[in-house]
Amino acid sequence: MSLKLGVPSKGRLMEKTFDWFAGHGVNIRRTGSEREYSGAVEGIAGVELVLLSAGEIPRELAAGRIHLGVTGSDLVQERIADWESRVVTLEPMGFGFADLVIAVPRCWVDVDTLDDLDAAAAAFRAAHGHRLRIATKYHRLVRDFLREAGVADYQLVDSQGATEGTVKNLTAEAIADITSTGETLRANHLKILSDGLIHRSQATLFKARAANWDGPAHECFRALAARLGLDA
Repeated sequence: MSLKLGVPSKGRLMEKTFDWFAGHGVNIRRTGSEREYSGAVEGIAGVELVLLSAGEIPRELAAGRIHLGVTGSDLVQERIADWESRVVTLEPMGFGFADLVIAVPRCWVDVDTLDDLDAAAAAFRAAHGHRLRIATKYHRLVRDFLREAGVADYQLVDSQGATEGTVKNLTAEAIADITSTGETLRANHLKILSDGLIHRSQATLFKARAANWDGPAHECFRALAARLGLDA
């Protein structure tokens, strides 16, 4: 049985992943046309490349259908319940950096911290009769973060794209989203709470606990881990 390695199928994340492995003496490349999701791994025998979207990789890891996968740590923690019991973090890879943050309208001059947000949410509900809406696609991470911070009287509303525009469009009062530079937040007149960092994400190599690690797959992983400088 071959060892299945899931990597992002396109874009800078794919290119950086290829570069990272190449820097460790393992060459990964796409084969066929740009429309074909096929590839090859050179330098380690028995590794099968599986090209997937970054968002699909957590699902495949959790199910054990791939042995290893490269994706954002934010996606693994958001999409896999009790993620630490289902995957092993092998190596942060040093690229694909982004922060998941809570941001509110810049005009909320009295709201700078999570405590301020909690007070604003209570006042909002008293004034409007419904909970303050926070737009996000990271429901698990945001809900856990706000619960630990003691923030109440809010509701999460789903946003799968252009989350920064939801406040301007009056479909939310605040947002929780990924940002690399903060420029899009500023362009939409939003500010990050001073203690509103939920998760600092980067591309990470994960190992699936549920995959079949018997025989050839285990031996292949030992060889690959040695090449990558990881604990087998």
